[in-house]
Amino acid sequence: MTDALSQTLSALADPTRRAILARLSSGPATVNELAEPFDISLPAISRHLKVLETAGLIARGREAQWRPCQLNAEPLKQLDGWLSTYRKFWEGSFDRMDAYLRQIQRHAARKGPRQ
Repeated sequence: MTDALSQTLSALADPTRRAILARLSSGPATVNELAEPFDISLPAISRHLKVLETAGLIARGREAQWRPCQLNAEPLKQLDGWLSTYRKFWEGSFDRMDAYLRQIQRHAARKGPRQ
């Protein structure tokens, strides 16, 4: 059994699935509506939806013969929490680089222009 973070990352690894999630961020949609912008078969879209559903990124409802899909952002929130550790690292790295560049500029300004 794979952990939830691994399932989320695996589901997000495919650009079609990311596009589907982007579409669902604006509201629920049917399988046909989700398939519309893609040049792939409905069974292929259904397989993508199954991966997203297994990862907990979407939920499917039932309205008569329709099975509308909707975004479940909770796994993305958990992913963001995991990434926040690395975001802090990069922000710290950029802060250190900015301080270093300011130091170089001050040093160059003291030396004056090169001739």
